[in-house]
Amino acid sequence: MSDASASPLRAQPATVGSLVEYQPDAIVSRILVKQPAGSVTLFAFDASQSLGEHTVPHDALVHVLDGEAEITVSGIPHRLPAGEAILMPAHEPHAVRAVTRFKMLLTMLKT
Repeated sequence: MSDASASPLRAQPATVGSLVEYQPDAIVSRILVKQPAGSVTLFAFDASQSLGEHTVPHDALVHVLDGEAEITVSGIPHRLPAGEAILMPAHEPHAVRAVTRFKMLLTMLKT
């Protein structure tokens, strides 16, 4: 069973970035869509917050909506301002760090 019916986007438009708020010294997340084929999660990182290096078994697309992030993939750092995106390939180590506070949409693509 999927969680699509619980999505705040179901059959109505929304300004995606407004669906999660920044919190001091925290990373906030909200799942927007969860299906067997993947998920879409919105994150808000306060400045200097980070997720350490890790791997996942699925491709993951990061789209920065606000602010600026540093996304490191296989040891190579990439600075992404609002509007840019990067694909983090399955099984490759990656990390996420807030250069400024930022919001991102993470789409996990299961195969």
